[in-house]
Amino acid sequence: MGFPTDFFTHLKQYNYVEIKGGLDRITFLEIWMVAVGERVFARSWNKSERSWFTAFLETGVGELKYGQTVLSVSGVKVEKEDKIQPFVHDAYRKRFTEKENIYYVDGITQPEYEAYTMEFFTK
Repeated sequence: MGFPTDFFTHLKQYNYVEIKGGLDRITFLEIWMVAVGERVFARSWNKSERSWFTAFLETGVGELKYGQTVLSVSGVKVEKEDKIQPFVHDAYRKRFTEKENIYYVDGITQPEYEAYTMEFFTK
């Protein structure tokens, strides 16, 4: 089962999707997500030791929220060498073009962020 059509509409219209990694978190965090075709990705901006990203690494599961809809998802780390990485870079560059976002896009599309790329799948 893939992501609902209205999820992709949300990605095009709004800058943020809310995320909870793991089973223990109570609150959602707003992050940028991008689509490459019908595949969905996000990168950890802070690269911290306790984050949505590390929770997905530890448990493989979590939730995404857009509008009032909550989806149960699994997440898998994308390897730095994966051929999808340049397409994820391009998706961020094409999606977040507002002047105030350019600094962050320039950062999150650097090679070091490839190690913090997660792909999501609906459950």
